[in-house]
Amino acid sequence: MSYQRPNPDDRSDNVEKLQDMVQNTIENIEKAEETMQFSSPEEREKIKAKNERREEAIAAMREEIKDEARARENGY
Repeated sequence: MSYQRPNPDDRSDNVEKLQDMVQNTIENIEKAEETMQFSSPEEREKIKAKNERREEAIAAMREEIKDEARARENGY
C-alpha cells in the first residue's frame, strides 16, 4: 500500500489568490445588482441578502490578506 505524502504548505501566492477572490466577489455583487431591476420583489430581497453576505466575505478576505502579507514580510 502506498501512502501519499501531503503537499508542503505553500503560502507564497495566498495574497494574490485572495485579491482575485475579492475582485471576483465584487464583480458578482455588481452583476447581481444589475439583475435586480428585472427581478420580483422576493428575488430582490434574496439578492440583497446574498450581497450582504458577500460584503461580509470580502471584509474577512481583506483581513486574511493583511495577515498573509504580514506573514510574508516575516518570512512565513
